[in-house]
Amino acid sequence: MSKIQQVLATGKTRTTGADSAIFSGNHEGLLNLKLSTPGNSAGRDYAFESVDAHPTAEQLFAGAWSACYSAAVGIVAKQMKVTLPADTAVEIEVDLGMGGNAYFIQARLNLIVPGVDREVATAIAHGADAMCPYSKATKGNIDVALNVVTA
Repeated sequence: MSKIQQVLATGKTRTTGADSAIFSGNHEGLLNLKLSTPGNSAGRDYAFESVDAHPTAEQLFAGAWSACYSAAVGIVAKQMKVTLPADTAVEIEVDLGMGGNAYFIQARLNLIVPGVDREVATAIAHGADAMCPYSKATKGNIDVALNVVTA
């Protein structure tokens, strides 16, 4: 796997969830989506709620990945009988960069679960990473850092 030596652009998203929908956005306000997960009868419409400029491919990938990963977090937490706090969030950053003369992407996933025991939160994060199809697709193909924030 090649390493990025120079980051050219970063797409960032912060995804929060509820039983009926998942909301993903970024701090620039360029990407604000209402998403749903397979089998979720509520919120099936995918809608760009506010897009002034065009989102980047990195932002779109981060948004889709974070929606999938967020759903996996919920499933794993439920299997572990852990109640997630209302302010649980997933932040994903996807970098586009150069390694030599080639383009690559890399990512950072942050699971934010305030007040949850760090060991429990880490188990949820890794369980969701093992379950999420986007995480599976990227495993071994790009550099991915998985972080847990409990404070």
